[in-house]
Amino acid sequence: MQQEQILKALSTVQEPDLGKDLVTLNMVQDIAIDGDNVSFTLVLTTPACPLKDMMRIACEKAIRSMVNANAVVQVKFSSNTSSNRSDSGQVLPKVKNIIAVMSGKGGVGKSTVAANLALALSQGNAKVGLMDADIYGPSVPIMFGVRGERPMMMDVGDGDKAKIVPLEKYGIKLMSIGLLVDEKSAVVWRGPMASSAIRQFVTDVFWDELDYLVIDMPPGTGDIHLTVLQTMPVTGAIVVTTPQDVALADAKKGIAMFGQAQLKVPVIGLIENMSYFTPAELPGNKYYIFGKNGGKKLAEEFDLPLLGQIPLVQNIREGGDSGVPVMMSNDDVTRAAFISFAAQTVRSISMINAKIDTAKVAELVS
Repeated sequence: MQQEQILKALSTVQEPDLGKDLVTLNMVQDIAIDGDNVSFTLVLTTPACPLKDMMRIACEKAIRSMVNANAVVQVKFSSNTSSNRSDSGQVLPKVKNIIAVMSGKGGVGKSTVAANLALALSQGNAKVGLMDADIYGPSVPIMFGVRGERPMMMDVGDGDKAKIVPLEKYGIKLMSIGLLVDEKSAVVWRGPMASSAIRQFVTDVFWDELDYLVIDMPPGTGDIHLTVLQTMPVTGAIVVTTPQDVALADAKKGIAMFGQAQLKVPVIGLIENMSYFTPAELPGNKYYIFGKNGGKKLAEEFDLPLLGQIPLVQNIREGGDSGVPVMMSNDDVTRAAFISFAAQTVRSISMINAKIDTAKVAELVS
């Protein structure tokens, strides 16, 4: 077997989302051949890639059918998380992707979704941070069991002033206004003060290198949203909704905000929370308490990916209250829903970074 033959065979294998072959995308590295043994590394666009097995099987089949039927193929994986940032940037220069998680209204579980998305990405071996930008109702300290803890200051060198070091819990970096003020004190700030605090979370916090920074946005649309979207190079937004009509109506406003000319932030997709209830004693039953498939219909209306449907489960609420999010529990069914959601999210982000048309992203992901 020759290296040229291996490359020719692998040039027939397409990356499922990006629509180009592995060789053209420079994903094949370190080919080593020893008799009937061949090994190489595929460089993925994210460490949390959900399509590893599919690509591995396709590579093995191509080499055995085109080069050597007796080949023993070993496919290794590494990752270089894709990014749409074309500049080194003064704002969060070491953060590859910034994900804004928002909802048109409160009470739809946006913070729960943001927290467990961050954990699911981290468990896929990505470097992840979670910024709680909900100034008036910060929930990260409670959800991660870090109430009362305070971040430290650190001199990061290079002539920069000392910066705030995020707390670390369950493998992700955390920052919230709730870690800086007494939780018994109400944060009574006008819009400009809240926006200034968010800017400090960007400029004065040492986030360092991250594959994904997840931002838990306040509900609705307002000053803080504009500050985040105009201050940071946001990769895209995830809109959280529940199936009922009142939540869907508000979700539409959120989607419309991202399409405004001064923002032009792509929507990564929609996630439908509290989709159905399954009682523990009747695991085969689904009860659609808030309606059925409202998020799916909304995603189809706007040609957006539906990233997943999260069930209404008592463990999710209990985990958030106790400081142990459901992604850190042994609830396999709910964990699987969030892992699938994270997988669809990174697929959608990779396609956005590759500048694939939004409607095509929706078709492939959904």
